[in-house]
Amino acid sequence: MSDTLLKTIFGRLTLESFPIHEPIILGTFIAVMLGGIALVGAITYFKLWKWLWTEWFTSVDHKKVGIMYMILGTVMLLRGFSDAIMMRAQQAMAFGANEGYLNAHHYDQVFTAHGVIMIFFVAMPFVTGIMNYVVPLQIGARDVSFPFLNNFSFWMTAAGAVIVMASLFVGEFARTGWLAMAPLSGLDYSPDVGVDYYVWALQIAGVGTLLSGVNLIATIVKMRAPGMTMFKMPIFTWSALVTNVLIVAAFPVLTAVLAMLSLDRYVGTHFFTNTGGGNPMMYVNLIWIWGHPEVYILILPAFGVFSEVTSTFCGKRLFGYTSMVYALLVICILAYLVWLHHFFTMGSGASVNSFFGITTMIISIPTGAKIFNWLFTMYKGRIRFELPMMWTVAFMLTFVIGGMTGVLLAVPPADFQLHNSLFLVAHFHNVIIGGVLFGMFAAINYWFPKAFGFKLDPWWGKVSFWSWVVGFWVAFTPLYVLGLMGVTRRLRHFDDPSLQIWFIIAAVGVAMIAVGIAAFLIQIYVSFRDRERLRDWTGDPWDGRSLEWATSSPPPAYNFAFTPVIHDLDAYYDMKTRNAERPLTGFRDIHMPKNTGTGIILGGLSVAFGLSMIWYMWWLSALSFAGILAVSIFHTFNYDRDFHIHADEVERTEEERTRILANAAAGA
Repeated sequence: MSDTLLKTIFGRLTLESFPIHEPIILGTFIAVMLGGIALVGAITYFKLWKWLWTEWFTSVDHKKVGIMYMILGTVMLLRGFSDAIMMRAQQAMAFGANEGYLNAHHYDQVFTAHGVIMIFFVAMPFVTGIMNYVVPLQIGARDVSFPFLNNFSFWMTAAGAVIVMASLFVGEFARTGWLAMAPLSGLDYSPDVGVDYYVWALQIAGVGTLLSGVNLIATIVKMRAPGMTMFKMPIFTWSALVTNVLIVAAFPVLTAVLAMLSLDRYVGTHFFTNTGGGNPMMYVNLIWIWGHPEVYILILPAFGVFSEVTSTFCGKRLFGYTSMVYALLVICILAYLVWLHHFFTMGSGASVNSFFGITTMIISIPTGAKIFNWLFTMYKGRIRFELPMMWTVAFMLTFVIGGMTGVLLAVPPADFQLHNSLFLVAHFHNVIIGGVLFGMFAAINYWFPKAFGFKLDPWWGKVSFWSWVVGFWVAFTPLYVLGLMGVTRRLRHFDDPSLQIWFIIAAVGVAMIAVGIAAFLIQIYVSFRDRERLRDWTGDPWDGRSLEWATSSPPPAYNFAFTPVIHDLDAYYDMKTRNAERPLTGFRDIHMPKNTGTGIILGGLSVAFGLSMIWYMWWLSALSFAGILAVSIFHTFNYDRDFHIHADEVERTEEERTRILANAAAGA
């Protein structure tokens, strides 16, 4: 076969693109392949394909989509964390004559992949999954505004994750940091496929995130139950609303900047190069307009989770509800001003630096107000230290330190010294792990019984909790110390042997976190094994206050047999105190959206399109793009999109619930 024909078919893909000579990557590849074959074999053996396809992959039910997001986030957590272990091991050993086991080429890929995966494919799916599951239930809706779009958003996010995972085994990943800084990410400095992998994974996943944002805003604004005014919405729903407003404001900027970077790399437009009239500074500006609001997109839902948890486990109304709402709105607005602190080092005058330094500090005020509100809710409350509450307390202690170091970095003279040191790394891990991830673990332990009908095992949960919390401090306190000593971030090798002990301590911390992740997985396994022991028949295991606890666990497909009417802020608590009875008769047919396979097909075609663009297989790009257009247009002609759950089926479901509740009451 001629070289021209090979090039036409395979583009830049050659045998050298496969890591045949890299023992670590080859070993990982073989392990993943064997794991994949075993999984496919098991699904085939137990004849689960049809069930997975009809019940899960094509589902437009917001609850199932939310659970799929959570599973995606958990799988990617394992991949992102393995990168963290590799970095910590490398930095702990690479001193003086010892070069460590990762060369510069690989180390740069590892830390880029770690950042990209943890933000885009762990934190975002977790946050989106929780919002997807909980928000419709909290506002008394039967689904989201655009059910198909919800399924499609998930599969686009999953498609982005598949492309990132492919980079591990075919070709390489970007070596340009998690934001692919120009001009380093231009064709001159990164001629290989790494940056293309980055661009297409994020572009495809970004479409999913943006559409999910539009969907949830429409749901919260338009689908609230009668009587639920904006100021009777639970704080978690408020936090979801401002988060999605930020998503809709910030993600188009990411789409635009990645499109411009793609044009630079594919067409030679020179937006971000010094040659041809471009400006790398414009890239920095644009990427941070998205990048800093992104961290608030992650943290705001976690604030919502902590509000719900604190109120529930203290058994009283959340202190300062109105101030919580205003704090959320202020953070949402200020999130768009703080990104300019990235330009302290860019030669601006004192007035500019002072202004953006102050705006960055001001954002800590509404955050502090929230922490005081949670503390005042706890004051004289009968606090039940169940796992979600433990995560909340750990968050408050951890996040305060992370917030303080953030305010310190907002002081321009300090920032000059510290921004490019390990101090910064410690700071943002402090807020993202101590804020977002702790929030997600609190949410998983809190809403798991609602989703599956049984609680998570508390013992393994506590093992996970203590390993995570202690491991976090052991892993990141040394980085604060090293940062204050002036140790530069992103280095794979150090000459000063006196620093080594700090990196060894950090590696020990990461080993403790590894125990925490393992315990979390064991917790889920043990809980499924012992589900009868942990079963919750009532649908309200924590004595909850918001509307989602009014349904059975897991909720029926239609969520609510009748649309609830809201009279007070804590809607379900209000119903319980007034002894409101569930309606037992008079059911009507319920209109529901139908499952569709279009979302997963479009996700698969997007993977093919992304990979073909990365490897310059132009024929496959054209075919897959035409396929995406054809399937999208075909879907618009699909009018068979809904069905009715008949009244007699609703009646049977509700009668069964009445019987279970009566048995649970008799048993209690």
